[in-house]
Amino acid sequence: MTPGKPILAVQNLSVDFSTEEGLVHAVRHVDLELFPGKTHGLVGESGSGKSVTALAVMRLLSRSVSMIRSGSVMFNHPEWGDTDLLAVSDKKMQHIRGNHISMVFQEPMTSLNPVQRCGRQLTESLVIHGKATRHDARKRAVELFGEVRLPAPESIMHAWPHELSGGQKQRVMIAMAMACSPAVLIADEPTTALDVTVQKSILELMQHLQGQHNMAVLFISHDLGIIHEVADTASVMRYGSVVETGSVRDLFNNPGHPYTKALVACRPRLDERPEKLATVGDFLTEKKETDAPATNANTVRGPHPWQLSSKTEKPLLEVRGLHTHFITKRNFWGRPVEYHKAVNDISFEVYPGETLGLVGESGCGKTTLGRSIMRLIQSRSGQVIYNGRDLATLSERELRKFRPKFQIIFQDPYASLTPGISIGNAILEPMQVHGILQNTQARKRRISELLERVGLEAAHYYRYPHEFSGGQRQRICIARALILDPDFIVCDESVSALDVSVQAQVLNLLNELKTDFGLTYVFISHDLSVVKYMSDRVMVMQHGRMVELADADTIYANPQNVHTRELIQAIPGSIDKVK
Repeated sequence: MTPGKPILAVQNLSVDFSTEEGLVHAVRHVDLELFPGKTHGLVGESGSGKSVTALAVMRLLSRSVSMIRSGSVMFNHPEWGDTDLLAVSDKKMQHIRGNHISMVFQEPMTSLNPVQRCGRQLTESLVIHGKATRHDARKRAVELFGEVRLPAPESIMHAWPHELSGGQKQRVMIAMAMACSPAVLIADEPTTALDVTVQKSILELMQHLQGQHNMAVLFISHDLGIIHEVADTASVMRYGSVVETGSVRDLFNNPGHPYTKALVACRPRLDERPEKLATVGDFLTEKKETDAPATNANTVRGPHPWQLSSKTEKPLLEVRGLHTHFITKRNFWGRPVEYHKAVNDISFEVYPGETLGLVGESGCGKTTLGRSIMRLIQSRSGQVIYNGRDLATLSERELRKFRPKFQIIFQDPYASLTPGISIGNAILEPMQVHGILQNTQARKRRISELLERVGLEAAHYYRYPHEFSGGQRQRICIARALILDPDFIVCDESVSALDVSVQAQVLNLLNELKTDFGLTYVFISHDLSVVKYMSDRVMVMQHGRMVELADADTIYANPQNVHTRELIQAIPGSIDKVK
């Protein structure tokens, strides 16, 4: 390896896809360089071409629908020297893939074979590439599972993918990628959907393995905080093109391109709470190309309505000694003998006009608590008092009358919309069920008005969910929740799957609607920077219990509980800190 020479150089790469509507230029004239022991970040919104670039490098794109229009991918092979990966035979590429260049994919559950044990999937790679005999491969696999810090590596050998947590599955994927000690590792969104503490452990593991093996890493993410944490240099992609490349320090502290400035400004910061988050549109107009928009000035919100109402009004929602348990084991006669205490003796209040943030690791009981409040899950004991009425004592008929006043926005907007029903009819249905307005014509007018209010068009009424982006689908779900004129909404991870720019738009929309419609929120998220921006108070959960509840600014500045401190320390490289 020549000192100072890249081990992998992508030059003038262009990739097109053939669709029914014509050619789509997914990647346009992309240049990238990877060096041993260094991490290069690739950041951008969904659809910017990040993953397509990685799949083109790995020669994993389907030839039936994709074509490489131009470019080369030069790999400094230890035996063959400079080798264009786009020109080598399939047999040679199979030798390189997994052996010299490995990839960790975004979703481990769909990347792992569900009908093969984890150990078998790892030993297969070792045997295929001639790194070990079948007998020795098993011993090496146990060692690899130990290296990626999986508990009880011997038992993981016999485990099925569905028996592991998200973080454990990702560690299995990393062990598979590292099996042949590759020179280059491509990590495509490896921590998406993981909570901050698991995410931190995965990032630390990858950095540890990189140091051990002197790997070059291409780290793909839409999370700017993670790129800031792990990368030495980075490239920003938009519409298939690289718009800016440089050191991470320069890109985040002194971005040159308006789009890079927009991505940096869109992410909620821990050191300030502006009235409104900046969006990409604020930066990409001619007038504001060089200056940050006025809406993102370092202003702090004024007095919150809930702070006054908490002194003069009764709480809108009171939760008292709530327990929600799930049966984990039954005896021979089918009687429950063991329970998982998902929500364990939780008590709190939410005041009119307040946003209460709810944070914690995956499995801590956040979503179960939200759904127990809504009576979508039946609690074992306790009270949920909404506007003076204990929801637990209401009959199904009485509860239905209450339903319009408290709504929920689910985490996955696509899964919560029926694919075969137009979005207009999906919003119309709850209006018909609850007898809102006199006739269908009046209801359609109201839906059209609300669609426009959430940033969509009245003409979208007859379109289907698959015709919208993730951010647009989330807006549809917000409109559906608002159509019944609620007072209280549970937002369950409602922006967790969105790009940072779309996330900013949705967060701004939720705050605007809160003011315009007089709403009260319980805002559930594993992204602590988002929770701090949105919330008046924050409640921290661990193992089904509430461990801390305080004002949002106070809890971040001076956390009292050990677990709260761990969560805050695990926030990946906040871009308000200089690297």
